[in-house]
Amino acid sequence: MANSNTRLTGRVIFPDDPGYEKARMDFNTRFSKYPCVIVFCQRAQDVINAVQWARENHTPLRARCGGHSYEAFSLLNQGIVIDVSEMDKIFLEKRKGMATIQAGATLLPLYKALWRKGVTIPGGTCPTVGISGLTLGGGFGMLTRKMGLLCDNLMAIQMVNAQGEIIYADQCVNADLFWASRGGGGGNFGIVTSFVFKVHPISNVAVYTITWDWSDAREVIKTWQDWAPFVDERLTSILELFTKKDGRISSSGEFLGSENQLHYLLRPLTAAGKPIQIKVQTIPYIKAVLKFDGGPGPHKFKNTGAFVYRSLSDEAIGTLLYYMEISPNNDNSIQFQSLKGAVSEVPPDGTAYFHREASYIMQYITQWKADNEECPNICWVEKLRQSMLRYVDGTYVNWPDLSIKDWPCAYYGTNYQELMRIKRKYDPENIFHFEQSICPD
Repeated sequence: MANSNTRLTGRVIFPDDPGYEKARMDFNTRFSKYPCVIVFCQRAQDVINAVQWARENHTPLRARCGGHSYEAFSLLNQGIVIDVSEMDKIFLEKRKGMATIQAGATLLPLYKALWRKGVTIPGGTCPTVGISGLTLGGGFGMLTRKMGLLCDNLMAIQMVNAQGEIIYADQCVNADLFWASRGGGGGNFGIVTSFVFKVHPISNVAVYTITWDWSDAREVIKTWQDWAPFVDERLTSILELFTKKDGRISSSGEFLGSENQLHYLLRPLTAAGKPIQIKVQTIPYIKAVLKFDGGPGPHKFKNTGAFVYRSLSDEAIGTLLYYMEISPNNDNSIQFQSLKGAVSEVPPDGTAYFHREASYIMQYITQWKADNEECPNICWVEKLRQSMLRYVDGTYVNWPDLSIKDWPCAYYGTNYQELMRIKRKYDPENIFHFEQSICPD
């Protein structure tokens, strides 16, 4: 460390400092890693200093925003974590329809700040997810089918590159880096310090929840998958299959229109099986944000998933049902989210986000509390993933999974070669690397 000409700035935490234990924890508490230093940056210069310090000391680095990486890629042992979570200011230019958002902003505070001005961006549902990883990997949520992916609403970025310099990228300047930053995943090319987004007016929305008995699951899944990706694009829908022991299947969604219109659009879904409960209401958008808040706080989990391009066959649905019958715990589930709409209006090579033509995405969700529950749950979710491979196509870079061996194809499809070229241009020394980072060669 004595060789460094650069001093770390910001809120710097070393292993002997009182805040170290809290600072080294991520959202997925099954991981426990021990960085040699964690820098909570307050401004772009702190990021520059941290990158330069890492280079001078030959110390591996990781970038962190919300700390939600499923495989804890934003942490490492014996390296430096450059954390931007305290850079969270928001600058709205409502007349221009745009907002500059610092890279550490998390979703719920961001949505609340924009809501007070009558606008929003189409981000995700988990309230503590950071804007950086979400955007750089694509970013979908309850407004996606109408407004597009979050990365489709990105206008520009400011980034600290591998040389520790500030660079800017948009459609005209460093356009290849801007292309890669819309779906190429976080932590690959540099550390973003701020984003410029297009914002959308928002007020009230119509929302729905439908619940069925588990015995209706096969019929409901078949109906939902042929309806949700193709219905009016103002409606984004989720379907959640719980364990057989839990006994439920439910669907919920958000619609940019009236309750009466939503009732009409829901008719194919409400005709499936025998719904136990149907609830449709109009609420302020910010209450819908809270309604779809994405689940528990920090916990032990192993989630993975897959894109579905063609409707699942009876055999495939039977496989899903089988695994929900043998789930090792009652909290596991499979969640489907509808896509198409505005997502598929951009070609697969229009940005780095490749899976434009997918009808929907499934997430296989497993969580546990006791350490001795880890092995059976991870084994269950991996067997489920493997059993579904013949029916699905690729997965989402923001749901990384170390079990996936051909991850470049799964995440990026035919865009990976171009991503490698851009990596060679902007980070030829591979300063920004982790277990599934884009390689320069």
